[in-house]
Amino acid sequence: MENKFFQHAYNPDVLSCIANLSNDEVFTPPELANKIIDLLPQELFENPDTSFLDPCCKSGVFLREIAKRLIKGLERQIPDLEKRIEHIFSKQLFGIAITELTSLLSRRSVYCSKFPSSQFSAYQFPENKPQGNIIYQRINHTWKDGKCLYCGASQNEYDRVSELENHAYQFIHNLDVNKVFNMKFDVIIGNPPYQLNDGGNGASAKPLYHLFVEKAKKLSPKYLLMIIPSRWFAGGKGLDGFRDNMLNDSRIRVIYDYVNAKECFPNNSIGGGVCYFLWKQDEHGLCQFTTNLNGHLSSRLRKLNEFPVFVRYNNAIDIIHRIGYKYEESLSMLILSRNPFGISSYIRGEEKASIESYVLYSSKGKGYISPNSISINKDYADAYKVMVSKVTCEHAGEPDKNGQVKILSSLKVLKPKEVCTDSYLIIGKQTKEEEAVNLCKYLKTKFARFLLLQAVSSINLSKDKFQFVPIQDFSKPWTDQELYAKYNLTEEEINFIESMIRPME
Repeated sequence: MENKFFQHAYNPDVLSCIANLSNDEVFTPPELANKIIDLLPQELFENPDTSFLDPCCKSGVFLREIAKRLIKGLERQIPDLEKRIEHIFSKQLFGIAITELTSLLSRRSVYCSKFPSSQFSAYQFPENKPQGNIIYQRINHTWKDGKCLYCGASQNEYDRVSELENHAYQFIHNLDVNKVFNMKFDVIIGNPPYQLNDGGNGASAKPLYHLFVEKAKKLSPKYLLMIIPSRWFAGGKGLDGFRDNMLNDSRIRVIYDYVNAKECFPNNSIGGGVCYFLWKQDEHGLCQFTTNLNGHLSSRLRKLNEFPVFVRYNNAIDIIHRIGYKYEESLSMLILSRNPFGISSYIRGEEKASIESYVLYSSKGKGYISPNSISINKDYADAYKVMVSKVTCEHAGEPDKNGQVKILSSLKVLKPKEVCTDSYLIIGKQTKEEEAVNLCKYLKTKFARFLLLQAVSSINLSKDKFQFVPIQDFSKPWTDQELYAKYNLTEEEINFIESMIRPME
């Protein structure tokens, strides 16, 4: 008798489905999935009662690789292979797919068939479970004031017809997971969607991955493992609360951080890199934090909340302590808040100057503007200062072929009657041009840019990112050698700075 699921299931055009997939739903390579699974106590795979949930299935790779380990680990307890597979697939492995296409792909990867109740499935589920234990149901966002109550998606962007994917992910949209599967999970593992277009200007997007982590924690598994962008280290864009919770959660026992996301996902550019972590429900202590910088590993037991932002480079911690950042004033005190003169980034100014005009620098170059257009910080407009681009030099935080970064893309000393748009930051307010020039030279040192790097986790710069950079006496110029000597840096620390930061003209 022909399977009812074949008769009634919607069979989408695969090219249409692929076109609907978000660029922020990054597929996990099997090698990477196994590195993450390796963090678990391996005796879990010898226990027929261990239950696993992937709440964000895309390719099904986590469940597939876990199945392989269970098939081997349970060989003694369940010698019959057919019965062992039946037990694993029906009692131990569970998933929630993020789209219709990924549900089919995941079932094909795990069960060897898109249709788990068919005769072609590695284990044939009963007809009343045509999706097996990897479920997918299209649901709708819950709109209020133009945003989804659960994920914050923009109604203008995602209130779509049924033929288009709306990215309303079941796991974070009020799904009672325990009731659906009628069980509590020992291990929750996955690679959640990273972000959604939020309807803002350009490629503006809001993060999503933290919602998956928070929901998973609420289910109180014994172990939680997820791979997510490292941008949460510095917060911002709705991540401040999540960052504080993560940094103060002593149950996070292991973090592997990849500065260059291409080390994990060769075909994706993910600003600020990616990390995966192991969280243990019943175990507290220091976190074993490992940084992967161009294939070079550095590991250290750390207290995650030691600094206001998370310092990702283990080798940088002793340097920050050595300069005594708590005792010297920070350069962030000399930086104006965003939009320093109240001039929007789209303003270009006039081509010709009048007698009263101020010079205006925008991302398109030089123009002229009336002093009446300067709504704030007029005293800075009439002083010497340094203008810094708000966007870092590197695309998506990726080092160059030598493994180095430049961080600052442009620096310029502005004279009195010279201002800029919101595309730039303004640092300092000097009465003498020499002091502004020396400040500019200081920002070009590898020392200053290395300390700036410690608070940067995306392509954007802001006032708080300069918190580790100490103020100097700008009546004189500074060189890296003078700064290394002032703070008594060791040869190893100097070499680390030199190896990471590109020279800047």
